[in-house]
Amino acid sequence: MRRVRPGAAASRDGGTSRSVGATRAVGEERALTSVAAGDTYDGDTYDGDTYDGDVYEGDSYEREEPVEVPRLWHVTLSVSGGEAPLKEVRRGLEQLAHDHPFLLTSRYANDHAEIRYWEEARDLHDAAAVALRLWGEHRQTAKLPPWEIVGLEVIDRETYHHRVAEGYGPLPATPVGVHPF
Repeated sequence: MRRVRPGAAASRDGGTSRSVGATRAVGEERALTSVAAGDTYDGDTYDGDTYDGDVYEGDSYEREEPVEVPRLWHVTLSVSGGEAPLKEVRRGLEQLAHDHPFLLTSRYANDHAEIRYWEEARDLHDAAAVALRLWGEHRQTAKLPPWEIVGLEVIDRETYHHRVAEGYGPLPATPVGVHPF
């Protein structure tokens, strides 16, 4: 394949332009054009054999995938169901806090509870998936009531701190621990 610099004539007939969607003759090459570097451009440079961040393999370059750094997500999980003795609900939530070290605070009543904690995850989808499994996976080991999840809020750290600074959104998780509503 013939490579063409951005702005250079791309076709063999002197570089005439075509409308979008027009077809090329067999063997005719399309023009390569330049675009402005986006927000993710990291300033790769070409040194003759490889681009920084690229792996040279024969006639092509394969881009190494960027490593995604986990982020912190503030999770509020609400559960509800039939009435259960308050002592059992409290003991179950205390065991959950012991099993799940990032648990910040739990509030409870005899028919519902709210659990707030920080989750480290790659993205919102991963944090939400972990949160949705939390109650069911710990129900047996922590002897939690057979309640269902009725609410879930997952927000990133920046949004959480912005809400707190503005005076709205979830209040800071104080006091830490398990408390009645």
